[in-house]
Amino acid sequence: MRLYLLFLFGYTNANIQVGEELTINQLLHVLLINSANEAANILAEHIAGSVDAFANIMNAKATELGCLNTHFVNPNGVHNEKHYSTAYDLALMGRYAMQNETFREIVNTTFYTLPATNKYPKNDRVFATTNELIKPDTSDKVDNYYYEYTTGIKTGYTNAAKNCIVASSKKDGTEYIVVILGAGTTENGLSARYLDCKNLFNYAFENYNVKTLHEANSVLKNTKVSNASLSTKNLNIIVQDDISVLLKNDTDVNSIVPNVELNSDLKAPIAEGSVIGKVTYAVDGNEYSSVLLAGSNVVKSNAFNTFLTVASVIIVLFLLNKLLSSGKKQKKRKKKNGRKKNNTRSSYLYW
Repeated sequence: MRLYLLFLFGYTNANIQVGEELTINQLLHVLLINSANEAANILAEHIAGSVDAFANIMNAKATELGCLNTHFVNPNGVHNEKHYSTAYDLALMGRYAMQNETFREIVNTTFYTLPATNKYPKNDRVFATTNELIKPDTSDKVDNYYYEYTTGIKTGYTNAAKNCIVASSKKDGTEYIVVILGAGTTENGLSARYLDCKNLFNYAFENYNVKTLHEANSVLKNTKVSNASLSTKNLNIIVQDDISVLLKNDTDVNSIVPNVELNSDLKAPIAEGSVIGKVTYAVDGNEYSSVLLAGSNVVKSNAFNTFLTVASVIIVLFLLNKLLSSGKKQKKRKKKNGRKKNNTRSSYLYW
């Protein structure tokens, strides 16, 4: 692949040469590890034909992800008054990007070397991550920002935005994303963005946990289907997906009441596994939901069959009653006969 270079003076670059042949994977590494701005433009032009066209794709994707206050005019973050975003929107983008395994691997890489190419014969283009949170460091220096649970993601800086970062950290199966914007330095000259990240991650890990409200394929409740046959009218309602919620450690799960919406036309016949409604939990302004499924087949009631069933039950009860009554009478006769025999024997012996 032959990619052409648009130079960006005064910004971080990877010293990519005009006409140099590089793979997309190599460009992604120097972009995400070392903030190589020209790599972003090269990729944008390759994918969309121009920087402007790629910015349009970025804006469409941001809208799709639910971003509320974001507008892009370039792919590398070079300052422009019409190029902006928010911490919330960047968190949404970070969460989406971290679902891609290639992206996850790159943003958790500390060093990368571009190999020799057709235009650059040496292997001396070595790049270190700009994210101090992922650089292993066992020293006790005050400016040791290493955080062992960090999984990414990316730093950023412009004169207007100051020090920024979208960071991720994972511990005990739970991963958090923190966004810090406009950070400076502390009175001691330390980087506020890294210190803020570590404090926020520690607070989250110590005070919150993911709790499961319903497991996939579990029974939510039982309902009666009015027009169903007697043997199938009691229907188990099944939760299709896991419903797991991030809660404070002292939250009582039983206090979270679900909103259950069953189909208004819930009538037999109903096929096992068919969608019959939805359950939703509202927690801290977020909604967690799953569709609800029928746990069994529900057969429509037949009036004649119902009559036969009821009649059969009545007949069985009648016969049982007759048998019980007959048994009681036989016992009474036996007792009476037993008393007569005993009286006769006594008289005979007396005489």
